[in-house]
Amino acid sequence: MPAKDDDDRFTFGLVVDVADVLARHRYPELASGDDFVALQQALFRFLYTTSTEPYRLDPTTEES
Repeated sequence: MPAKDDDDRFTFGLVVDVADVLARHRYPELASGDDFVALQQALFRFLYTTSTEPYRLDPTTEES
C-alpha cells in the first residue's frame, strides 16, 4: 500500500462515495462538514492504521 501521504486514491470523492453507499443502506446522510470530517477520519484510520490495538480516542473530541 502506498504511504498515506502519497496515496492519490484517498480523495474527497472517495469519502462522498462511501457516504452515498451508507445512505443507500439507510444510515444517516452527511448533514454537515463535521460529519464529512468524522467519516474521512474514520476511513483514514481504518485504511492506514496498522496497529492491532483498539483505537482509544473519542471520535467526537479526538481525546482519550
